[in-house]
Amino acid sequence: MTLEIFLTLLVFAFVTSITPGPNNLMLLTSGVNFGFRRTIPHMFGIGSGFFTLLIAVGLGLGALIHNFPLVYTALKFAGGAYLVYLAYKIATSRSLGTVDSNARPMTFFEAAAFQWINPKAWVMAVTAMATYTSSDAYLLTVLIVGIAFAIVNVPSVSSWAAFGQMMRGWLADPVRLKWFNITMALLLIASLWPMLK
Repeated sequence: MTLEIFLTLLVFAFVTSITPGPNNLMLLTSGVNFGFRRTIPHMFGIGSGFFTLLIAVGLGLGALIHNFPLVYTALKFAGGAYLVYLAYKIATSRSLGTVDSNARPMTFFEAAAFQWINPKAWVMAVTAMATYTSSDAYLLTVLIVGIAFAIVNVPSVSSWAAFGQMMRGWLADPVRLKWFNITMALLLIASLWPMLK
């Protein structure tokens, strides 16, 4: 892989990691409701889960999904159902730090596992592997794609949680928080639309 292609890959990884999607909307909401520090495991879970998904796609899972589209459809609908559940939990949040007595930020393992049913993560992984790997040095380029996303992903998604943290003061007003959380829940559901087509 040439330096020029690697830089293009970094730009692709940055753009796909920082643009709105289920992960970033959940991180923004978590930053508001729980603060940046309590959201750190969620951020690292996204990075780790996506890295393992990306490598698995590169090592053949992408071909399996291509040959058995019903599996991909099932993953999309499982991811969609889980996002609707998360949107409900977000929409019913009414105070900073607590949604209900059991409320807490998403854990590292929950965020990592979510990548496997996140439609945007699958689209990103398949596109990256199809575009940036080379048949001449396939395993090496799969690893390079994974490293590029590892470099870019966590700093990119962290910016959403940091922005949420910055909004906490303004959203300390219960009415503002209520409408923020309802809006985030609706945006989370809307983020499914292009991926469930």
